Amino acid sequence: MSDPHSASADVASASAAELLARFESGETRSREVVVVLRERAEAIDSPGDVALHSVAAWAEDAYETAEEGDRARARGESRGPLHGLPVLIKDNIEARGLPGLAGSTSLRGRPSRDAELVTRLRRAGAVVVGATNLSQWANIRSPHSTSGYSATGGLVGNPWALDRSAGGSSSGSGAAVAAGLSPLSIGTETDGSITCPASLNGVVGLKPTVGNVSREGVVPISHSQDSPGPMARCVDDVARLYGVVSGTRGHDVAHSPRLVEARNWRTGHHGTDAHFDDVMALLRGSGLGVGRRDGGLPGAGDYDDELTVMLCELSDDMDAYLSARPGEGVKSLADVVAFEDHYAGVEQRYFGHEFFLRAVASGGCDTQDYREARRRNVRWAREGCLLPVLEGYDVVLAPAYGPAWKSDLVNGDNAKYVSPSVMAAAVSGWPIMAVPMGLVEGLPVGLTLVGRPHGEWTLLTAARQVEAVLWRHGVVSAPTWRAAGRG
Repeated sequence: MSDPHSASADVASASAAELLARFESGETRSREVVVVLRERAEAIDSPGDVALHSVAAWAEDAYETAEEGDRARARGESRGPLHGLPVLIKDNIEARGLPGLAGSTSLRGRPSRDAELVTRLRRAGAVVVGATNLSQWANIRSPHSTSGYSATGGLVGNPWALDRSAGGSSSGSGAAVAAGLSPLSIGTETDGSITCPASLNGVVGLKPTVGNVSREGVVPISHSQDSPGPMARCVDDVARLYGVVSGTRGHDVAHSPRLVEARNWRTGHHGTDAHFDDVMALLRGSGLGVGRRDGGLPGAGDYDDELTVMLCELSDDMDAYLSARPGEGVKSLADVVAFEDHYAGVEQRYFGHEFFLRAVASGGCDTQDYREARRRNVRWAREGCLLPVLEGYDVVLAPAYGPAWKSDLVNGDNAKYVSPSVMAAAVSGWPIMAVPMGLVEGLPVGLTLVGRPHGEWTLLTAARQVEAVLWRHGVVSAPTWRAAGRG
């Protein structure tokens, strides 16, 4: 496989801020950038079976929208902080002219409206250029699923090594940004679905506090844990995108965020955890104060409780969403199960929908099982994990995931190296970021930063500080595009 960075590398590697400066100076135009990125994607994203498969659909009106933005800029008009910038959105987010399938053929032909967050993007001047492939139904179908696979888009590859997982469920959103197909993308996370692909693809991702970004028009799993969030190659671009989709403005944090390392929140992957120790030493040696919490913190929560909560909420939330979405077709989760059974050769080619069956049978949220599981889960996450480690601090640091595992459509995922920080933040609904912290075994690994609820701007400030040290010392780099190999 030839190195696609040899073509269009300048545009592909540019940050959002750099592109905006070029637009303002007249060096380039939005339409030219969209054309270059589309051509780049056609060269590397889907030429055959061994490809990235990160983009599920391209917006037919992207060129026209970019041209309109160029004409407005020529008239001296500013359309907002994203004027002319390309943005990809995950395919479980509705947008006019894009499928909004969540990776499932059961939603084909259903009209899509602009989700509230898409409306915000357009008002800020963004060019919504397409939708990204994902783990089907945001990876809530089966315990045997493969991250990044959907019936409608195939299997997303990792741009660092195509036979490796791009993580999930915002697989395409992370891979497309890492591959230089768009400077900005939007993912969604219930538990790890932004953090994981950000870590595995070597990009930055933010899952905001649940409720800080509208979920209207987003295919749901769990109202207590779902949140859309921004992904990009640097913290500043994530901050720019977050400000738009959340409707909030960045502000000067009153003090330098107080950082603390959670010493026993480990991935279990030796190389990743050792590299994290080196990064902590580098941060401290560079003058960034990082406290320590040693011991006394729960290492893991009860995933059975979290799964009970997610499946009960999925039952109610998906029924409400499907019954309200325009067009004919499935109107409930039970309808989806029946559809997938009828078209099992397409929908269940590699794994089934065991979790859907459990969700349909769960009785929803109006059950004692749900209420007790949610109470136990939140107590573990907040009182047992986050509040003790954050006492006297603003942001807790931990490794995120081990290096990307081999994609395996026969046996499913082997995602066993993950920090407790991800689940604790997910269950609590608190904000979490993943920032690249270098390479282990030639593959990216990420650093998580978890903050207090609605503390996104403090979290972003801390992430900028960490990123500055890692960039200054050359710890992070761009994808190398190794061809797929035998494992």
